[in-house]
Amino acid sequence: MAFVERVFSGVQPTGNLHLGNYLGAIVNFVKLQETHNCLYCVVDMHALTQPVSVWGGPAELARNTREVTAAFIASGIDAKKHIVFNQSQVSGHAELAWIFNCVARVGWLNRMTQFKEKAGKDRENASVGLYDYPVLMAADILLYRATHVPVGEDQKQHLELSRDIAQKFNNDFGDSIRSHGFNEGLFFPQPEPLITGPATRVMSLRDGTKKMSKSDSSDNSRINLTDDADIIAQKIRKAKTDPEPLPSEEKGLEARPEADNLVGIFAALSGRTKSDVLVEFGGGQFSNFKNSLVELCVAKLSPIAAEMKRLVADPGYVDSILIEGANRARDIAAETMKSTKDIVGFVRKH
Repeated sequence: MAFVERVFSGVQPTGNLHLGNYLGAIVNFVKLQETHNCLYCVVDMHALTQPVSVWGGPAELARNTREVTAAFIASGIDAKKHIVFNQSQVSGHAELAWIFNCVARVGWLNRMTQFKEKAGKDRENASVGLYDYPVLMAADILLYRATHVPVGEDQKQHLELSRDIAQKFNNDFGDSIRSHGFNEGLFFPQPEPLITGPATRVMSLRDGTKKMSKSDSSDNSRINLTDDADIIAQKIRKAKTDPEPLPSEEKGLEARPEADNLVGIFAALSGRTKSDVLVEFGGGQFSNFKNSLVELCVAKLSPIAAEMKRLVADPGYVDSILIEGANRARDIAAETMKSTKDIVGFVRKH
């Protein structure tokens, strides 16, 4: 059957959105608005999978939810044309996750590498939610029967699980699916990954071998979306480099992770390739290149920071965006849940 092309993606409200989030995800969210129907979700239920000390408690969760929403809007996401909402306002996410818990297999979840990384050595003390996180992610996507999901490399395995769950549900309930008018026995699509953009993986300013992260103890390792022009300039000028001049060709960036990272950031922010950037700056010293990078970062990010600050200062307005988006998301989710319950055999009010 032909599915309506629809994009779904979510961002956790765990605070300190940074340049990596912007270039790796939000920039692509903005571009996808031109070609797809999009739902962008602040996945506040996922935040609870970590200890309270990580997500900060109720007041912090609410503040971070509004900050992510503000970042979406400030970056250019159109909440009128598309849907921006927070996950917990649509009960279908939890309902469908339970049904998918009964479709997914324990062996599938045991293969999820991100759980092993986040749980660490104290796996027995990790929450069931952290273990089950990928099933809720599948429910997030398939509740809207989304066909495409913009994902980073670290989420590709979870998306593959979503595809497996969709396929197994379609197989397990194929006869029922057909009897309810879905002639090909397909109710849930197998969502495709969208990995786009020149900088899907932005690295730390202090160590080019590590991903830029809000969990890094050094604030100088990242550029936060709320940083002002002076702080951005300071962080870029302090960013780790090596003593050699910039190479003139991209292959010269091999084995030079910090140089590669800074050139990649410049390329992504300017909409150019790394090769183009090196044509302009190759052979020169890092100090001159960093000055140009400061100018570019400030020009691109300062307006976003200012608009985020304005929006966060008006929580009532931000909440109105989330409420309106949740109402629209709920309409789509309700149709999916009605059909899902009929297919499974739940008796419900018609």
